[in-house]
Amino acid sequence: MERGVEWNFEPTLDRIAALMDVLGSPQHSYPVVHVAGTNGKSSTTRMIETLLRERNLRVGRFTSPHLVSMRERICVDGVPLSEERFAEVYEDIEPYLKMIDAQGRRLSFFETLTAMAFAAFADAPVDVAVVETGMGGSFDATNVADGVVAVITPISLDHVDYLGPDVATIANEKAGIIKPGATAVLAQQELPAAETLVRRAVGVNATLAREGLEFGVLGRELAVGGQLLHLRGLKGTYEEVLLPLYGSHQAGNAVCALAAVEALTAGDDPLDPELVRQAFLQVRSPGRLEVVRRGPTVLVDAAHNPGGIQATLEAVHESFGFAKLIGVVAMFADKDVRGILELLEPMTDQLVVTRNSSPRSMEPGELAALAGEIFGPDRVHRADRLDGAIDLGIGLADEAGEFGGAGVLITGSVVTAGDARLLLKAEEVT
Repeated sequence: MERGVEWNFEPTLDRIAALMDVLGSPQHSYPVVHVAGTNGKSSTTRMIETLLRERNLRVGRFTSPHLVSMRERICVDGVPLSEERFAEVYEDIEPYLKMIDAQGRRLSFFETLTAMAFAAFADAPVDVAVVETGMGGSFDATNVADGVVAVITPISLDHVDYLGPDVATIANEKAGIIKPGATAVLAQQELPAAETLVRRAVGVNATLAREGLEFGVLGRELAVGGQLLHLRGLKGTYEEVLLPLYGSHQAGNAVCALAAVEALTAGDDPLDPELVRQAFLQVRSPGRLEVVRRGPTVLVDAAHNPGGIQATLEAVHESFGFAKLIGVVAMFADKDVRGILELLEPMTDQLVVTRNSSPRSMEPGELAALAGEIFGPDRVHRADRLDGAIDLGIGLADEAGEFGGAGVLITGSVVTAGDARLLLKAEEVT
């Protein structure tokens, strides 16, 4: 049944709440860790899930958007629903969807997926669900759940047409997932966002856990394939934690995930340090500064706003130290394209612009014209398809490689990252 497009956002919980009622409120049959923010949500969600699974709990994970397959969004025991199970879950709730539709309250695409996730988790059944918001917080469909732990990753400008024109307004929307009596795990934030989130937490009598105050990263150093972390959680200190992901932003995500799991755990004792080390060693975050090819090194990253691009570029500089960097970029036309290009310009020697598979993708000619204003036309190359753009980027890196190490960064959108992973035959997303 046609449910419209995912990015058509209407700020109301009325429809999804009505559906949950007729389904018997499956979202209340297990504790929920709820994750919102602008950047780092999916990585943090995956880390929380991995820590919980290492404690022998059955975990449901709901993330969005997907990289390749819709089934990636709904996982039980770390595995996406099979095609058969995905269809079965939809068929199970379809009569109830029609019931709400018939009342003149047609459920959206994302609301339908959210309901499927909550129903699948209840049916499994899971011991705990880790649920990432789609967009915002207060009026996100996932907010029919009451998270016992609410995690807010770094907030920056994105989706301004829907969430508001400044960081404080966006933070106010995302703060809506902090429920009365919950624990609010807050990543380091810009001051206006931090003030808004703390005000909400205090107002609903939530327990505050702030990165840099109640918990934080005590130290980090580069390691082969990632970084070695020294973390201070809410209940203990954890040393020599190897995280196979790049960048200080992933270290921040890791310590937020650690604090969230500590907050969910009864008692005051710290987690088993060896359990923590084993869990983080297993963490994967596909499409997040992921190495998908060597010789030359090709990185795929889903960053799609200035905050995300800035974190990505810092991580590339720190962890790879390429003599030259070739960018391959496809972005949605409704994003801060100029802001992203301006951040890429100082660190990218040459740029290949293209389009991805989404109808929202900016046309290559328009993107090339804008990039030419910022980079100068001699540094900008255009390809009308992503496969051709990747080939061109690798060719440029090979040429530059004669004079030192060169790498290729494919970025600009989650869709771009997913398309590139498919084209480059990266490992299946789980």
